[in-house]
Amino acid sequence: MTTTEPAEPTPRRGRGRPGYDQAAILRTAVELFNRKGYDATSMGDLAKELGLTKPAIYHHVTSKEQLLSQALDDALDELTAVVTAASGDPAGATAYDRLREVVRRSVEVLVAHQPSVTLLLRVRGNSGIELAALERRRWLDDRLAALVADAVAEGSLRDDVPPTLVSRLLFGMVNSLVEWYRPDGVYAAATVADAITVIAFDGLARHRA
Repeated sequence: MTTTEPAEPTPRRGRGRPGYDQAAILRTAVELFNRKGYDATSMGDLAKELGLTKPAIYHHVTSKEQLLSQALDDALDELTAVVTAASGDPAGATAYDRLREVVRRSVEVLVAHQPSVTLLLRVRGNSGIELAALERRRWLDDRLAALVADAVAEGSLRDDVPPTLVSRLLFGMVNSLVEWYRPDGVYAAATVADAITVIAFDGLARHRA
């Protein structure tokens, strides 16, 4: 008598139309927010884009606001971790080295999360969620400016440009990538990260005799 191995259980799909989970809905929502504008996009628009009913979407998310909050967190969380780590005082790492690393990693984070970062750069504080995201951006600017000031104090950077201005210019250079960078384009992310870092810091570094 032969025995048969029990069949492996079939993985349970999330509720809603097969092929769509919460992550897929969020990606589509961000693309739609960027294309139409967040305020002009309804859950009905999202349902139509996905080919789902609105009740099917509500199995995964509670509201358009939740999608916005998740998208902005996606844009900010990794960058916040990068800046927080650099704001510490790792043994053997100068403020200048940590600042360069923040700029390089910021490029990598933007490329990895470009749709969400694009959305972040378009928010204007029209809701509590947007105001919280803008507050987090200001915190990042402040931490980067403090790191610039530390690099000036240690003699690594020129001291005739205000650190807050340097911070905004550095983040501005990185953020400009949302306007033209394409992952399938001519330049690899590492190439762009190298170029921005070299251009920024060759211009900022103090020339010694």
